[in-house]
Amino acid sequence: MIYGKMWCVVKPSVGIPLFIAAVAVASFSVHLAIVSNTTWVKAFLNGKAPAPAVTATAPTGK
Repeated sequence: MIYGKMWCVVKPSVGIPLFIAAVAVASFSVHLAIVSNTTWVKAFLNGKAPAPAVTATAPTGK
């Protein structure tokens, strides 16, 4: 294991919960940033149907 000697400095009973807490905080902050900075996520989570796609038709040339 690459970081095997780390457990000589940090006890696993402290390091493992600290690592899991750091992952949880990072995940929460990313999800909060996505919800805060987009409009479509809020609409999706509130149950609003997506807007239908609008396509332009090319002229036939006749």
